[in-house]
Amino acid sequence: MLTKFETKSARVKGLSFHPKRPWILASLHNGVIQLWDYRMCTLIDKFDEHDGPVRGIDFHKQQPLFVSGGDDYKIKVWNYKLRRCLFTLLGHLDYIRTTFFHHEYPWILSASDDQTIRIWNWQSRTCVCVLTGHNHYVMCAQFHPSEDLVVSASLDQTVRVWDISGLRKKNLSPGAVETEVRGISGVDLFGASDAVVKHVLEGHDRGVNWAAFHPSMPLIVSGADDRQKIQRSMNESKAWELDTCRGHYNNVSCAVFHPRQELILSNSEDKSIRVWDMSKRTGVQTFRRDHDRFWVLGAHPNLNLFAAGHDSGMLVFKLERERPAYAVYGNMLYYVKDRFLRQLDFNSSKDTAVMQLRSGSKFPVFSMSYNPAENAVLLCTRATNLENSTYDLYSIPKESDSQNPDAPEGKRSSGLTAVWVARNRFAVLDRMHSLLIKNLKNEIVKKVQVPSCEEIFYAGTGSLLLRDADGVTLFDVQQKRSLATVKIAKVKYVVWSADTSHVALLAKHAIMICNRKLESLCNIHENIRVKSGAWDESGVFIYTTSNHIKYALTSGWRWRLPRLWMRGAAGRGWVKQRCCRDTTRWWRCATRGPRTLTSSPSSTSSLATWPSSAR
Repeated sequence: MLTKFETKSARVKGLSFHPKRPWILASLHNGVIQLWDYRMCTLIDKFDEHDGPVRGIDFHKQQPLFVSGGDDYKIKVWNYKLRRCLFTLLGHLDYIRTTFFHHEYPWILSASDDQTIRIWNWQSRTCVCVLTGHNHYVMCAQFHPSEDLVVSASLDQTVRVWDISGLRKKNLSPGAVETEVRGISGVDLFGASDAVVKHVLEGHDRGVNWAAFHPSMPLIVSGADDRQKIQRSMNESKAWELDTCRGHYNNVSCAVFHPRQELILSNSEDKSIRVWDMSKRTGVQTFRRDHDRFWVLGAHPNLNLFAAGHDSGMLVFKLERERPAYAVYGNMLYYVKDRFLRQLDFNSSKDTAVMQLRSGSKFPVFSMSYNPAENAVLLCTRATNLENSTYDLYSIPKESDSQNPDAPEGKRSSGLTAVWVARNRFAVLDRMHSLLIKNLKNEIVKKVQVPSCEEIFYAGTGSLLLRDADGVTLFDVQQKRSLATVKIAKVKYVVWSADTSHVALLAKHAIMICNRKLESLCNIHENIRVKSGAWDESGVFIYTTSNHIKYALTSGWRWRLPRLWMRGAAGRGWVKQRCCRDTTRWWRCATRGPRTLTSSPSSTSSLATWPSSAR
């Protein structure tokens, strides 16, 4: 699990990702609703009008709205642009557990401890339907992502699926307001025709805390106080149990489907998050906290992002690293995607698969080292337990059918990292953190005593960069001695210029640019996370942070690229844009026509062609 963002707060009972912006809402047990930017790691706003814990929270998919429900029996609809509550919906007689917007109609779905589920029209601000039938607290209720269905979970040990097509037929068009509102829109409380029970699903031995639909398949997952997670399938006439997953040691608080993979995520009061493989029906990953029980899970609708709320805050995380392993040589980019090694020609933009990779590892390829002399690659796979990490040595086929590429037999061995150091030699940092030199047959040629290090990087023929916790050392493999050391903590990436005259060392919030002898030329500190970098042909280092593209010179000067240049806009007229150095300057930049990477008004080495009137 890769933690991207973490907060410290009161107990988090509800979470909702914004569908487009890097925002997340967290509703807290102390009555506060927090709006966070998880990319910038900043608190944008907080809303405090509920009296008591807020358990339900949800962003609207299109409008600048969100809905909340709390222990004060109130449902509140908020406008985050206006930063205030627009109105309050009253009707529930006990705690409100969940609140969700419909993806198409102006409806809000709420579940309550008063044993009812209500559907509200937030435009007319009325309750349009009451779903009764559960005989204990209703802990969760959600709309189906595409069909006229609702799923609910209750402490009466059942999961119910409701057909609400009758309610939809009252609406002539999406967004229309009901023309006749009689009490609860002509619906009585004892079995309305607008919503009927389609399936009553039993199987749990204790109260059910959560139930959710699969985004695209006819599946339901539920989690309960019997410590089990049950997966069910359904059709028009019936629903049946597919599988029961056991492994949690306490009440299962929440369970959700992965939006794009055959995985289920669940969390529990046993202080763990577990990931389950739907096809193999087994647990594949477990993440634990020492002192905090988990209460809720949220999945981003479009990205590989999840959030979990616990006793002392919440965290946003990914299940696996998405950055592809790649290597650049000349005008060719080699990268790994979907178990294939692919080749992209920068000149022709032709992207082809050159070979199929060996299967068997459940972890993605972490890094790649390319040998142009032998047309071979080293692919390193980093396991959760570092001692189980491996690398594969492949010779790339000279000719391959891109539609059905060859699958050559690779040589696999254990090792944290493998890097080429000569035409027919490569270095391996093994699980004991000692350095091995191997040949093309994957045979050990010699062992080299090196200073204690956690990672190795390419540094030209016969040399390596050794990273420890406090710095980076330039090490000569032939002479078996250290040549230079610089102090920079926890370097993640090393980027060499094309002629290897300069190197950029990238840490989480810092960049150090050095020459070939690892002499420091400049240091750059960023308040937000540094993501990646590349060298321009003219010796300019371009790098990205969480929200900017910037460039720096080896002298230490740095700027942020104009915002419209970053977005590739091509509007008319002149637009005032900002380029920043350590002091702020303003330039008038033309957005008309393409830009070329040549020169700037303030530096002899830069990136953008500026208009003659720039000042």
